[in-house]
Amino acid sequence: MIFFKVILNTIPRPILIKISYWIRPFIAFFLKGSRYTDPIDGNSFRKFLPYGYEIQRENVLSPSTLSLERHRLLWLYLKNETDFFTAKKKLLHFAPEQAFYKRFRKMPNLEYTTTDLNSPLADVKADICDLPFEDNSFDFIFCNHVLEHIHNDTKAMQELYRVLKKGGMGVFQIPQDLTRPVTFEDDSITNKKERTKIFGQYDHVRIYGKDYFNKLRNIGFTVIENEYCTVLSNSEVDTFRLTQDEIIPVCYK
Repeated sequence: MIFFKVILNTIPRPILIKISYWIRPFIAFFLKGSRYTDPIDGNSFRKFLPYGYEIQRENVLSPSTLSLERHRLLWLYLKNETDFFTAKKKLLHFAPEQAFYKRFRKMPNLEYTTTDLNSPLADVKADICDLPFEDNSFDFIFCNHVLEHIHNDTKAMQELYRVLKKGGMGVFQIPQDLTRPVTFEDDSITNKKERTKIFGQYDHVRIYGKDYFNKLRNIGFTVIENEYCTVLSNSEVDTFRLTQDEIIPVCYK
């Protein structure tokens, strides 16, 4: 699957998003089967696609929704453990993922706002460190795999806290190395290939360690380190192509 690695490393993300809309149905049809299931849309396939920049993970990218392990785990958590799909809520979604975007947009219970500096799916073009929203504006905030790109992540976290309503819930997933007690960053590494090798992507500015959750707590959030995979059976983890050690950072104000 070298072809997919070349595409991921050479084509800018906004263009990839646009291309995927017309090529995705053909890939899904070709891989149709019954071995693995995407819980987001219920479609099953004989295999999933590989995904990754420096190191490719096999059998992880859903051909139909383009979801990864973390997307499918979050979907199951929201569906089974929260009132996200039924209660009237205002949702702010940073860098909206294709796996969720159209589905959230169609949900009648959500007042749905998307934001990002570059994504073609964003309603509001905004800097996460200087958001154009009033205090206590949103019931839910999803900001997943964004903070590792932000140099001043403390300021970004403060903004997330500011615009979240009291009693509101945020999910702020990040790439995390749980073998590291402390987050690692080094701005002196400027070579893109070297940054990709060390940080996983050339545009990541850090590798979060176990201290990530306490950093959120220091901002003011109440943080639940939710290991939702432990609630699921081994069969479900395999069928849905999940990662056992993924932790969902569920944050409350």
